[in-house]
Amino acid sequence: MEIMRVKDELVCTRRVPGLGSEDLRILESQSGALSVAVDPVGAPAGSWVFTTSGSAARYALKNPETLTDLTICGIIDQWEVTAAEG
Repeated sequence: MEIMRVKDELVCTRRVPGLGSEDLRILESQSGALSVAVDPVGAPAGSWVFTTSGSAARYALKNPETLTDLTICGIIDQWEVTAAEG
């Protein structure tokens, strides 16, 4: 699992069938790298979330056949970032 920040919503009108109609978010890691994740929890921009990746990411969704390797598992209610963490 990794803690990341939601940068924005990602809207894609054309998708592969295996992705379904899942909501997508652009996430930024603490090192500044951007990723796209499936969002089953409705995380708003600016919020901190924890994610799961790899094959485990599919099992965080209602349909484990969804094609994803990064899924938001929850919104962090309170967490303070220290200077060393970014």
